[in-house]
Amino acid sequence: MKKAIVNNVFWLGKVDWELKKFHGDELTTNHGSTYNSYLICEEKNVLIDTVWMPFAGEYVDNLAKEIDLNQIDIIIANHGEVDHSGALPILMKYIPDTPIYCTANAVQSLKGQYHQDWNFQIVKTGDKLEIGNGKELIFVEMPMLHWPDSMATYLTKDNILFSNDAFGQHYATDKLFNNLVDQCDLFKEAMKYYANILNPFSQILRKKLEEVISLGLAIDIIATSHGVIWKDNPMQIVEKYSQWADNYQENQIIVIYGTMWNGTKIIAEKISEGIELIDPDAEVKVFNLTKSDQNDLITEVFKSKAIVIGSPTINNNLLSSVAGFIHLLKELKFKNKKAAVFGCYGWSGESTKLLNELLGNAGFEIIDEGFRNRWNPNEGQQSEAIEYGKKIANIWKEATII
Repeated sequence: MKKAIVNNVFWLGKVDWELKKFHGDELTTNHGSTYNSYLICEEKNVLIDTVWMPFAGEYVDNLAKEIDLNQIDIIIANHGEVDHSGALPILMKYIPDTPIYCTANAVQSLKGQYHQDWNFQIVKTGDKLEIGNGKELIFVEMPMLHWPDSMATYLTKDNILFSNDAFGQHYATDKLFNNLVDQCDLFKEAMKYYANILNPFSQILRKKLEEVISLGLAIDIIATSHGVIWKDNPMQIVEKYSQWADNYQENQIIVIYGTMWNGTKIIAEKISEGIELIDPDAEVKVFNLTKSDQNDLITEVFKSKAIVIGSPTINNNLLSSVAGFIHLLKELKFKNKKAAVFGCYGWSGESTKLLNELLGNAGFEIIDEGFRNRWNPNEGQQSEAIEYGKKIANIWKEATII
């Protein structure tokens, strides 16, 4: 069932309450998600995006109850990824000649995924399309936010920016607008979305925000592809993105570890004690990597000014879970964050050296060679771990003051 947004603009997407994993199994979506599709009914009827393929048949059936499919004059594909375009193969069987407006890269994406030569109309930033009653659609290319094919579409007079993946959240709700949902949950999911999807493109995002602002478009509503629509003070999420894209950090330090027989766990807790003694104003958190939600943990890294990561040595190397997590950190291209390392060992003890190498390659500033502990830490070694926590906290505090 369609829901009214403003005037002749409607939402008719799908709320996915059960979604727990996304992008294969790479991203956790503990609050579910929505796939937002929009219908504009002016002199020309415009459909903006569709839904994910598992819901394609249901979506097209519901769409046909709201409008004669043959009366759809224009389709906008802001992004070719299957959670946005998945219903096109079914829909286009009914209206095969309907023009699809998208970027040149989106043509490649859609052809590559669906192997159909539909009536593609390529648009670029600043291109306009009249849809009647004095209203126009203005297109803004958004390459690498977060695919090369992405774009946003702006509707004049109603002042709506259909922003695609930018400003979204994986957040299932029956409420349409941002002011109608729990604000803590909303911004938690918005930050998680940014940290896990858009953070690698922060530099591009900053420039794109400046470009959108330079167009002088009044924005009264930001209609995203996932989650709620920003209708109440929509520029608040733009302001958040400006902050998040600027090497964001809070006064937080996190200790992350993997462990085999709890020796590294004990060291992690003692290091955190030392940090708290020197920097009591900082939020200090400790996470067992294998017992934590990986994507929630990425959000904690995003918020932190420094991280401490530990692993025991196994087979002259690291735990695979720790190595894999640091690989993910490298993918997400964090900036302006410091790191230190630690680990227990019984025989060869390579883990701290390898941790430093991997974190350095991932873009973190390594401040110390690390804390190595042989065998299970006794009382004296636990005290040494506390002192190490004090040491690195002092280094971080002095660097902050400078």
